[in-house]
Amino acid sequence: MSRGREVDFSLLDKPVQFLKGVGPRRAEGLQRMGLLTARDVLFHVPRRYDDASTVDDIADLDVGMDATVRGRVRTKGVIPTRAGLRIFQAVLEDATGRITVAWPGQPWLDRKLREGDVLLVTGPVKFFHGRQIQPREFTLMGRGDEGDTGEEGPEGAIFVAYPASEDVPQWVLRGVFEKNLESLLRLVAAEEYLPDDERTRLGLPGLAEALESLHRPTSLADAETGRKRLAFDELFFLQIVQAQVRHRQTRERPGIAAQRTNTLIRPLHESLPFSLTHAQAAVLREITADMTSTRRMNRMLQGDVGAGKTLVALFAMLLAAEGGWQSVLLAPTELLAEQHARKLRELTADLPVEVALLTGRLGAADRRNALAALAGGDAQLVVGTHALLQEGVEFRRLGLVVVDEQHRFGVRQRMLLAEREPPPDVLVMSATPIPRSLALTLYGDLDLSVLDELPPGRKPIQTFLRYPRSRDAVYGFVDEQLSQGRQAYVVYPLVEESEKVDLRAATQEFERLSSEVFSHRRLGLLHGQMHSDEKDATMRAFLSGELELLVATSVIEVGIDVPNATVMVIEHAERFGLSQLHQLRGRVGRGSDESFCVLVAEVGGDAAERLKVFRDTTDGFEIARADLRIRGQGDLFGSQQHGRDPVLRFADLSRDEGILLEAQRLARRIVEADPELDDPAHVRVRGVLEARYAERLKLFGVG
Repeated sequence: MSRGREVDFSLLDKPVQFLKGVGPRRAEGLQRMGLLTARDVLFHVPRRYDDASTVDDIADLDVGMDATVRGRVRTKGVIPTRAGLRIFQAVLEDATGRITVAWPGQPWLDRKLREGDVLLVTGPVKFFHGRQIQPREFTLMGRGDEGDTGEEGPEGAIFVAYPASEDVPQWVLRGVFEKNLESLLRLVAAEEYLPDDERTRLGLPGLAEALESLHRPTSLADAETGRKRLAFDELFFLQIVQAQVRHRQTRERPGIAAQRTNTLIRPLHESLPFSLTHAQAAVLREITADMTSTRRMNRMLQGDVGAGKTLVALFAMLLAAEGGWQSVLLAPTELLAEQHARKLRELTADLPVEVALLTGRLGAADRRNALAALAGGDAQLVVGTHALLQEGVEFRRLGLVVVDEQHRFGVRQRMLLAEREPPPDVLVMSATPIPRSLALTLYGDLDLSVLDELPPGRKPIQTFLRYPRSRDAVYGFVDEQLSQGRQAYVVYPLVEESEKVDLRAATQEFERLSSEVFSHRRLGLLHGQMHSDEKDATMRAFLSGELELLVATSVIEVGIDVPNATVMVIEHAERFGLSQLHQLRGRVGRGSDESFCVLVAEVGGDAAERLKVFRDTTDGFEIARADLRIRGQGDLFGSQQHGRDPVLRFADLSRDEGILLEAQRLARRIVEADPELDDPAHVRVRGVLEARYAERLKLFGVG
């Protein structure tokens, strides 16, 4: 997409200092806030809205109520207390009366606020030498001594509060918008890319109308309508990029049309001592439809721990083998690769297929034999680590690539797999459940299949929440399980103790547990700072039963199956995210014995809510939805994040899944019909894409 843009974005992208009322000095403060251009100012997201219709008259305030008042500062000052605390106080006045507003421990406000300023304050009304408000938050509505009268707007007016700074306070930002909003809206109207009929179908306002609603709403509902349109834009252009990647991966080069003969699939199905779940059967139909078409498969398989992803992958690999094609299963660690190879060999023991293993641990002779089996086509199913991506590894007819724990490989490594000729089908798997909205956002270039059903008869892991004072009882329970021949994990958030945080750490606790609590047991230590060979040896010793108790950090969250491990103790559980806790809990319950997860934590606030959600459900998707709701979307894109701005500022994935689905449908429909966006109807789409999302285009290799 190197063509010149047909849409002129130059005026909106002019430096911020040329806006009315800004100038060079104020521009420096705006630039420090990341507002470099007129466009940056126009898309500056309000922090909150205050509805004037909910503002209370000062005369009506009663002690105990939660109030929002708007008034002018009549007097102010700092009052010291006997305890040494300095309190900033101001007397606010509206048309009905006066009230004292106090900010304990914030004397610096005396330098920020002036007599005559108009404030909007929200907080509880208390009694302390009379009625008093201690604000949770406040907004400087206007400067009384700089020509801004701060008089109330019309009845029901909505006051916009922006992220501000000491250099550029709230009243300055309000002034910049008052002087420039009309002209900026006229400029942005030229970027409108959604036709009227499409906007009507989606129930969305025009772009200029949405931005006016964002900065000058007539009601809170009006502001939300504007946010939804801007959220749609963010998600739509993200999906456009991913739809272009998807098109290139699946359409531009013909895929491999697998030939199903049932010579391998039917015998495997008949040999299973159980029935496939409805979810497994549905996903296999999706995969079969992909693989038997000329369209290249590029699919993500998401499933909870124990949902049967590996079995689904094996059916796909056998489908490829029935047509004479080889398959690769790529794992992030050598131990996990060995585990997969062992499981595939067990399941295919009576089938005429060979399973080869290729990892860095192989000796020279074994490696030569494995490479020869790959190149000659004798090995139909190949399991290995990233070593399979290295030069010198040749396949006779590679038709399918399966990537396990795909988040360990990244976008670029995943895309490398598509460069072979002919392009193989790709199935990436993840045992880290994430909400559908998040999956569609992060992996919109992939088709999504979900295993949301566990096999019948699988025992749920019992989960308990305990305070640190119960630690001795917890360790007694662990010892009881070990006495029955079971194994256990004790996980800590840190490798070594730190002076900055008062947390127990794996290394020191390993020494204490070995010498005191479990001196009669065989313990091992595992953490991320150990050499890979040492980590590997420790995990092998635990897998073989040589070690009874493994003291570790979260490095074990993606590990191997140890069916004999029945207890997971997580110390300082409040320090872990919900998804991470779920992965740790998934290390037990891999066998037929009843298993347990014990969270040892000091809980309060958000941590208490998170841990109670985790204790009360074993559904990984429900946990992921709660995690997104409680923790927020944060930096979703990790190493994919480019530039100074977050990818999503208006969209909220915990509530905008419907908007996301509409954005994806429209983006895919446009790209299917016009992959390069050459049609005159899509010129503005291409222009906005290249102007605002150049970094994302580069990431996916379509720029």
